[in-house]
Amino acid sequence: MESTTVEIKGKSLNELCEICHSIAVSKGFWEKERNTGEALMLIVTELAEAMEAHRIQDHENFREEIADSFIRLMDLCGGMKIDIEAEIEKKANKNKNRPYKHGKIC
Repeated sequence: MESTTVEIKGKSLNELCEICHSIAVSKGFWEKERNTGEALMLIVTELAEAMEAHRIQDHENFREEIADSFIRLMDLCGGMKIDIEAEIEKKANKNKNRPYKHGKIC
């Protein structure tokens, strides 16, 4: 089997979503409509794996699990045709205009 590499540096978030989604499609993960709840829980699972790697101080695995979390999230955004750049911009502007600690005292 021939190995290929994926070029990531310099890509926009939306381009990364397209790349991650196209890889997932090519590996058969989108042969039928994805269950959104299941896809979200797979993202949570990757974060839980990162937490476990952090707990045992496995820095290499921690970084890999963080990457897996992003890849699964970007795949979902690509599959759902979410313009994540626009959504992040909207949310960042909303957060910027919120009070300190969003008005919470703790």
